[in-house]
Amino acid sequence: MEKALKKMSRRKFLLNDLLRNKLLYVMMLPALAYYIIFHYGPMYGAIIAFKDYSPSNGIWNSEWVGLANFREFFSGFYFWRIFKNTVLISIYALVFGFPAPIILALLINELRSSGFKRIVQSITYMPYFISLIVICGIIKDFTNSGGLINTLFSYFGGDGKTMLQNPDYFRPIYILSEIWQHFGWESIIYLAALSGIDQEQYEAAKIDGAGRWRQMLSVTLPGILPTIMILLILRMGNLLNVGFEKIILLYNPSIYDTADVISSYVYRKGLIEFNWSFSASVGLFNSLINLCLLVAANYISRKTSENSLW
Repeated sequence: MEKALKKMSRRKFLLNDLLRNKLLYVMMLPALAYYIIFHYGPMYGAIIAFKDYSPSNGIWNSEWVGLANFREFFSGFYFWRIFKNTVLISIYALVFGFPAPIILALLINELRSSGFKRIVQSITYMPYFISLIVICGIIKDFTNSGGLINTLFSYFGGDGKTMLQNPDYFRPIYILSEIWQHFGWESIIYLAALSGIDQEQYEAAKIDGAGRWRQMLSVTLPGILPTIMILLILRMGNLLNVGFEKIILLYNPSIYDTADVISSYVYRKGLIEFNWSFSASVGLFNSLINLCLLVAANYISRKTSENSLW
């Protein structure tokens, strides 16, 4: 009887909330429809990872092959190469790229001149709005045999050859260009979190004799820690989703040893070799790994810092 009453009260609460906030729910419908149509609806197509898909037969009439595509991928010649490259680039991006916007936000927060602060923000935001095609063109021009970066690098012992022809240079070029392009824009979230810190905490720290460095360690960083943890969890959920567009625009067969990743491999197998089932199985494997990393990061964060997505 009590359970039935609780269910009725819950339904009554939901109905009242729906009637009271009906305009907000109506505003939510376009976003909800977008995710259902373009994100959740197409997920049924992941079944082709377990089939020998043929467009003429369609998804449901194609032959079921079970885990054959996954076994082919795991036993393939390129598995360890693309998996290692994906993991290494992802870890480098996390270690060097994730702290960059935090450091930039902390430095901007310490500036006292509002005019200089706006100039710094405008300069660091600018690369984010440049087309990826243009960014990759700039990188190629600057790193070719007569490019600016390569010319400067040759003064410090470089060989002077096109840097994107050398497998050892690809990862540093990719990571540094990613940081340069995104760290200014990503710092906006941390700057917003910094603006929400109670200024009385800084006054109390000053009274206790804390300098600016100590204030940053004792007040600023703890104040934005929840934001850092949430963004870190989201970053972990996309850890292996190395942007294939940029890699495809930059890499070439001479640097496949360090540049070829899971997403670029899926692109070649699916859209160039028309092996849709195999590429779908590789992409599904990548998504499952990301899901596991997201759940693990959320669990660890909830246990250690009490900040989590759910």
